[in-house]
Amino acid sequence: LLSGAHIPLSGRNPMLQEALGIRPHVLVLNKMDLADPCRQPVSTGAGRAGWLAGGPRVTAGRAAVRALLRLSLQIVPLVAKLVGESPRYHRAESTEYSILVIGVPNVGKSSLINSLRRLHLKKGKATAVGGEPGITKAVLTRIQVCEKPLMYLVDTPGVLPPKLGDVETGMKLALCGAIRDHLVGEDIMADYLLYTLNKRQQFGYVQRYGLAQACNDIEPVLRRVALAQGRTQKVKVLTGTGNVNVTMLNYPAAAYEFLRDFRAGRLGRVTLD
Repeated sequence: LLSGAHIPLSGRNPMLQEALGIRPHVLVLNKMDLADPCRQPVSTGAGRAGWLAGGPRVTAGRAAVRALLRLSLQIVPLVAKLVGESPRYHRAESTEYSILVIGVPNVGKSSLINSLRRLHLKKGKATAVGGEPGITKAVLTRIQVCEKPLMYLVDTPGVLPPKLGDVETGMKLALCGAIRDHLVGEDIMADYLLYTLNKRQQFGYVQRYGLAQACNDIEPVLRRVALAQGRTQKVKVLTGTGNVNVTMLNYPAAAYEFLRDFRAGRLGRVTLD
């Protein structure tokens, strides 16, 4: 079960947790380098394992490849130990491990599988990855990620609950890319992001965009983003002498850049939950 460390609660589908039941499972908190170091659920160092929701928990970073490789080194022996200590019933004679990788959209499931293949088999990508939800559209065939022990992983599409508990949970998922931007609206998401940053006293955006002080209004922030990024558009204006092309700031594009900066960690490390 893969979850984002910056949305440790909102990023977990309760229906998936119920489906796991007593089955052996590992909760992996990914994208740790985006989470607030003062509000992380466990120590930041990869290599630390704990217990959460009935399964071991391993943490690692997102951007640094080395951090993802350190995480991959822990998963195979941890899964082998966990399965070995659990009853296998009619699979007792089987020496192979089949693991389902599940979680909400765009949390890094495919990237984790590819990392395991590179580390243990020295092979390239076996499943497509991308920075938006919906790249994996169906349950794929088993992908071998290790020879000793023989281990297969199955990549799955991200699954959201059919009904979110509240609007704020949905906004947090949208900010982290689990819901497509156009379904919520970049302007609404940018406004909520600014509210969240101010609430968490994360004022990295003030320095990044050259603002005089923190803002409660999203309009001056997006104006500075548009000016800094050159996000403009030409609009035809009807005048008494005919149509005139006027250059205006592109606020929707500025809102998208604001969201991109947050998702890349350029506005600071923020835990939304």
